[in-house]
Amino acid sequence: MLEPKKIKRRKQHRYRGAFGRKATRGTQLAFGTVGLKTQEAGELTARQIEAARRALTHSVQRGGKIWIRIFPHIPVSRKAAEVPMGSGKGSLDRYSAIVRAGTMIFEMGGLPEQAAKTALRLAAYKLPLSTKIVTTSLL
Repeated sequence: MLEPKKIKRRKQHRYRGAFGRKATRGTQLAFGTVGLKTQEAGELTARQIEAARRALTHSVQRGGKIWIRIFPHIPVSRKAAEVPMGSGKGSLDRYSAIVRAGTMIFEMGGLPEQAAKTALRLAAYKLPLSTKIVTTSLL
């Protein structure tokens, strides 16, 4: 799974205010010919990104090239079950990526457009956000 090699601080505040805005960077296809773009803002965990990546690679059977355009670098802490209030912040639970509406998540290239669209549709089922498939002809 994706995880930062080194972080400056172990625990961090949540970026809850970022969900209201649309993305201004990372919204266009930069590497491949077909991509998966979010239509709503939210938070993607490293497990969700990995599940979608595995669905992509399984579908294309090691053909073509896949680019992951997001990275889960935000630590999310969580307290254990049935722990009373107080006594500080919880321990590190997972890493997540904040995704704004319009952000490109995955890109694919080097294979037929129909095969890439099928693979991206299978990957989109693994994600909790609504997405759309874009191609270079639609941009």
